[in-house]
Amino acid sequence: MGLRSHRVTLSPGPARTGRAAPIPGCASPCSHRIPWTRPLSLSVAAAAVLGLGHCGGDGRKQLSLRDVAELMRSRECERVVVMAGAGISTPSGIPDFRSPGSGLYSNLQQYNIPYPEAIFELAYFFINPKPFFTLAKELYPGNYRPNYTHYFLRLLHDKGLLLRLYTQNIDGLERVAGIPPDKLVEAHGTFATASCTVCRRNFPGEDFRGDVMEDRVPRCPVCTGLIKPDIVFFGEELPQRFLLHVVDFPMADLLFVIGTSLEVEPFASLAGAVRSSVPRVLINRDLVGPFAWQQRHKDVAQLGDVVQGVQALVELLGWSQELQELIHKEKAKLDTRFK
Repeated sequence: MGLRSHRVTLSPGPARTGRAAPIPGCASPCSHRIPWTRPLSLSVAAAAVLGLGHCGGDGRKQLSLRDVAELMRSRECERVVVMAGAGISTPSGIPDFRSPGSGLYSNLQQYNIPYPEAIFELAYFFINPKPFFTLAKELYPGNYRPNYTHYFLRLLHDKGLLLRLYTQNIDGLERVAGIPPDKLVEAHGTFATASCTVCRRNFPGEDFRGDVMEDRVPRCPVCTGLIKPDIVFFGEELPQRFLLHVVDFPMADLLFVIGTSLEVEPFASLAGAVRSSVPRVLINRDLVGPFAWQQRHKDVAQLGDVVQGVQALVELLGWSQELQELIHKEKAKLDTRFK
C-alpha cells in the first residue's frame, strides 16, 4: 500500500487526519498540525539503526550558517537532501494557496465550484473536470520561470552535492532549472506525465499541453477516458518515488528545508528523519515543524525572505559569481525555448 498525504486539524481531542492535497506552486492547503500526532516515518526508524556519515562531528557546538557553508566547502557534507515547498516558487510569481486576497483559494470563485477543495477531488473531477484544467492552464510548465533558489539547487547538483530534492510543488520549476528527474522526488505529483483514468495508460504530459492551452479537456486516444496529469489529488497515494526517503534520509549528511510550512504529512515528518548528528538548515519566513518544537543542537534557522536567505548562504560559499553565470546561461536557453 502506498503512502497518502494528509492534514491534521486542531481539536480538543485526538487529532484527525483529513484528505490529501497537492501543492500547486507551493503553499499547503492544509490547516495547522499538532506535533504530538506526528506519524513515524520509516526513515526515522532507519536512521536510528544506521550510523552513516560523519558531517559535523560529535561536538555540541551550536552551528551557524557560516559553519554550514564551511562544511560544504570542505566537502565534509557532500550528501545533501533538500525539502522544498511554498517559498521557493512564490518569487517566480506563482500564487500560494492561502494568502488572503491573492492565494489560489481566494480566487477560485471564477471556476464555479461548490467549495475550493473540490478542484482537487477525484469525485468532482469525474463529474466536472473543466475547473481543474482551467487552473492547470495557469500552472502548466512554461508559464513561469525558475528563480534564484531553483538555480542554487541546480548548482548543488552540478557540484555533485545534491543527493535528492524532495519538493511539494507541482509547478515543475525544478525540472525547468535543469535538475534531472532522477534527483527529484515530486511528492505531490507532476505535470510531466499523465494517465488515463479509465485504461491507466501513461503519457508524456506534453502530449496534452495543446488541449489544456486551448481549453479542451484531454481525452485518451485509445479509450476516450479522461486524461489526468499525475498530480496527487485528495486521498490519492503519493508517488512510489516518495519511498526513496527510506534510503536517502539515513544517508544524508546535511538537510536543507526551504520555503515550506511543514504541515502536510507524511512529507513534514521527513524533517525528523535524518540522524541527530546531521545539521538541518531551515531557510524560511518562520520557524516551522521540529525547528520550532523539537530543536536539535545542529539546527540552523535563517529566517526572513527565502531568496535573501539563500543569497546569504551562496555568498558564504563563495558561489555568487558562478551562480549568476548559471542563471544568465539558463535564462538565455529558456528565452529561446519559450519564445
